[in-house]
Amino acid sequence: MRIRRTVTTLVVALATLIAATATAAPTAARQAATGSPYCGITWGSGDKTAGALSSAPLVDVRTGRHDCHDRVVFEFDGPVTGYSVGYGETYTEGEGLALSPYTAGDALLRVSLRAPAYDDEHLATVPYRTGEHVANVLRYQTLRDVVFGGSFEGYSTFAVGVRARLPFRVFVLTGPGDHSRIVLDVAHQWQE
Repeated sequence: MRIRRTVTTLVVALATLIAATATAAPTAARQAATGSPYCGITWGSGDKTAGALSSAPLVDVRTGRHDCHDRVVFEFDGPVTGYSVGYGETYTEGEGLALSPYTAGDALLRVSLRAPAYDDEHLATVPYRTGEHVANVLRYQTLRDVVFGGSFEGYSTFAVGVRARLPFRVFVLTGPGDHSRIVLDVAHQWQE
């Protein structure tokens, strides 16, 4: 009798669990299909272009890890607003060599900055040569590589390797001082 009661209790508990899972599964599937924005991010993955050509030289490139995205910051010695960023092959400036074979990541962001990486005397203002990896992105969730593509006729190019084609945004910050920065953020995922 005791065994029968235990078995009956287990069957009822199992049936309740199965019913709860069956009701929750469509809700979870619907939420995954429509998905709410990850960390409120609604950036998208389409090309982003803005600003005009500037003569202010690039002086630094750095990266950062954040809770919802990874970041690449391009700093200039003067006001800069011009950029073009999108997914696709990146070529070196001046010679047109594809950077994808040399850039880690399953997706590639081509970054064209409308400013040189050299001064008025055509001396380099950053310590990188074309094809060099400019940042250590070990332990980053999304970034896989940042490769300098060179600077030619006032444009500077970078290949940014990422884990997958993910939403990104680009914006300009002024300062510190008379410097300006173009910031590229790449989300860790599409939706929650």
